[in-house]
Amino acid sequence: MQTPERLDGRALAYIGIALLTWSSAYAAIAYALASFTPGEVALARLSIGSFCFALLLLVKRVPMPARRDWSQMVLLGVIGLTVYHLCLNSAETRVASGTAAILISLIPAATAALSAIWLRERLSPRTLAGLGVALVGVVMVVLVSGKDVKFEPMAALVLVSVLASATFFVGQKPLFARNSMLGVTGFTFFAGTLATLPFGLGLPHALAVAPASHIGALLWLGIAPTFIGYIAWNAALHRASASQVSSFIYFSPPIAVLIGWVWLGERPTLLTLVGGAVTVGGVVLANTKRRAPQVAAPMAATPVKQS
Repeated sequence: MQTPERLDGRALAYIGIALLTWSSAYAAIAYALASFTPGEVALARLSIGSFCFALLLLVKRVPMPARRDWSQMVLLGVIGLTVYHLCLNSAETRVASGTAAILISLIPAATAALSAIWLRERLSPRTLAGLGVALVGVVMVVLVSGKDVKFEPMAALVLVSVLASATFFVGQKPLFARNSMLGVTGFTFFAGTLATLPFGLGLPHALAVAPASHIGALLWLGIAPTFIGYIAWNAALHRASASQVSSFIYFSPPIAVLIGWVWLGERPTLLTLVGGAVTVGGVVLANTKRRAPQVAAPMAATPVKQS
């Protein structure tokens, strides 16, 4: 499969939109869990996202994906959406946000490994080094941000989310080559939402007694990080390799720190800023291609005059 050698401006814009919306999801999930179970949060979030997708597909008259790809899309929807959200929501009831941030940051490495195996994407030493440097920066940001970081058995659910997300990102890539990006994304969302139904049967009752602010958190989760975020992310995946795009997930914890600074007045320390700079440097290194050495053009042969 041919993919661009460099990320273009549109791909970077899509990634930025996805990261800004996704970075707000962790706080919204924790806020909503005060009134809803992990299964109810997942069902509400995916249902709202699926409703938005249904309207978009209807208005734009997006064709259905090829029937031969339906089974694969159903499987990807269940793994990448149902399993991911159920595990992450359940983990956030026990696991500290700092711990979750570190573990979720393993997604780029997992995606790169799956891309190399599944899509035959070649990972250069420069890319691998960049991923490692970026992960060090993320750990620095989390450790010095004042958040509680401790590991417990519940953290294993976050690791399941990491594998589910990497599988989702990589598995969709070949489907975009022969189907509409919106069609594939919408189809996986419909499948993921249906698979979540058994885990959120108490949602109607919970909505009836929950405060408006917690219901608002569900609406935000369904519209911004889910509907808008996944469209933007998949649009970036459609334009560049899965390993390239996923490396930008390392920006999520530093963005969350900046959001806390602007919104909650939580001033970052100098080491936090240093960790953010290390993260940026690692992502840039991972996505910088070595220039091929220029070969001097052969000199044109001088015609020999006939005497």
